[in-house]
Order: sequence, then C-alpha cells, then structure tokens
Amino acid sequence: MADIRILPSHSTPEEGGVKRRTLLAGAAGLAAAALLPAGMAQAVGFPMPDVPPLEKEDYAEARKRFQTNLLRKGPSPEKSEPLGTPAGAKRVTYPGGPDGSIELIAWLSHYEPMGKPKPAVLFLHGGNATGDGHWELVKGYWEAGFVVLHPSFRGENGQEGAYSGFYDETADALAAATYLENLPGIDKNRFFVAGHSNGGTLSLLAAMTRKFRAAAPISAGVNSWRYFNRFEREARFDENDPKEFIMRSSVCFGPSLKCPTLLLRGTEERPFDADHQLLMDRVKTAGTPIDAKLLPGNHNGVVPGAVQESIKFFNQFA
Repeated sequence: MADIRILPSHSTPEEGGVKRRTLLAGAAGLAAAALLPAGMAQAVGFPMPDVPPLEKEDYAEARKRFQTNLLRKGPSPEKSEPLGTPAGAKRVTYPGGPDGSIELIAWLSHYEPMGKPKPAVLFLHGGNATGDGHWELVKGYWEAGFVVLHPSFRGENGQEGAYSGFYDETADALAAATYLENLPGIDKNRFFVAGHSNGGTLSLLAAMTRKFRAAAPISAGVNSWRYFNRFEREARFDENDPKEFIMRSSVCFGPSLKCPTLLLRGTEERPFDADHQLLMDRVKTAGTPIDAKLLPGNHNGVVPGAVQESIKFFNQFA
C-alpha cells in the first residue's frame, strides 16, 4: 500500500512525546499509599488494581447513570490538520454524543442504496486524530462489498467538543453507528464494528453498549489504568475516582459484551496479557463467543492483515 501516512498510534510510551508518570515521593505520597485498600498498587499518581474489578451492572445501564468529570477540558492531545475528503470517500456529518449537540465529520464509502441491502462496517480509527492514511486502511472493506463509515470524534482535527479519553468518544461512536445503520440500503442484520488501537478500545466499549452482529477490535486496550499510566497527558478526568477508570475499561464489564467478537493483535506487539485473558474469561461467563488471534506485524503493520481477517470473520455471519 503505497504513499499511505498512518497517524501515530499508542504502541510505546515514547511515541508522541509522552512521558511516564513519576513515582509519588515524600511523606504525603507515602501516607496516601498506606491508606489504599488491599490489592491496590501505588506505582503511579493513581491507585492501580492488581486485578481489575468485575462490575455486576450491564455497561449500557451503567452509562445511563454515569457522567465523566473532566477537570481539564480541551481538544485532543494529538496535533492534526483539518479534515478533507480522501479518494473513495464521501464526506458526511453526524450528530455526535448522546444528545447530538456536536456536529462531527465522518467518511462514508460510495455505494448505491438500491437492490439487496448491503452489509456495513463502522470502523473506529487509532490514535486521537485521523487522516487520509486511516481511510486507506479500510479500503479492504468496501472492496469486499461492505459499506464503511469512518467517523472522527470530538476535539479531533480542530472540531468542537472536549476530549475525554474514551468515555464521551464512545458516545460519539454509538451515534455514528446509529447514523450508519439508518442509511438507506443498509442491512441491519449484517452490521459490524471494528477498530484499531484506541479505536479497538472504543469498539469494545461500543459493543458492550449496543448490539452489533459481530465485532473485531484490533490491538485494543481493555484496562484504562494501564493506558493512562502510560499516557499521562491524556487523563483529563478526576483520577481520584476509580469509577472513571472502570467506565473506560472493557475488562470490568466482560459479561456486557453483546455480540461475537474476535480480538486481533500483531505478533510483534506485546502479547495478549492477563487483562485480555481476563476479559475473555468474563465474556464467556455470559455465553458470548469470543476468540483471539495473533497475526504477523507490529502495532501499525498488523492493520492491513487484520482488516482482511476481520472480513473473513464478518462473512461468517452472512
């Protein structure tokens, strides 16, 4: 795939100039650590559970009662250019967020809404901004006969809205899903979600909120404590409230997953760790099919192969 620029995704702590948190020091820090509940490690500026808690409440219901508390409001932490319209895409807008108050840009593959309804894929991009290179990565879907919607999210690429780090962005992803499935000629029985890196994280949270036919997260994060440990500047919420982390961690809501799911990852990335296995174990308790597969490549290089693998997976549900 020539001349494709892929925006940086979070594969190492050094990317994007992000620095690790420093250890708490001094008497105040030591005193705070001494007051932590058993099973919580104070290696960073917020307590991290040894094992992420399992929430009994369904994630969709939990979202109805939770509102993130952003202590700092502003755009995405990733610098980016305003969005144009890449080749093969139609530029559309959708009403982002739960109340539709933010108009956000998305790219839609060209299709004719006539004849037999067409399968569709909502693809959620990696990083905290998007660009033409991300659109090129989804080419395989529309070449395989899927209608593809590639949304941008609040605060990205100069758009309105405050970046929240996965939570309000999940509301945007859900709004984009509603927009796509209600387009003319879309087969609602073959409506899928996929995403890479941060988009993989969002695709899991979205699939725990509403029903898709199937989901294929690529290089997804499932534990937000680990993520915000690595990317401090992206934590805009109240880090003293464990619920903020829980509501961004799909591993805490495994039984809420509402569709068959295939977790994809590159062989040159970190291996599927205990958090991913814990997610799978918790999902299976509810009887929802979930599997994982390693494919050749690193964090960004795995994406073309993973897209093809997800197409094979989605075609099982034709």
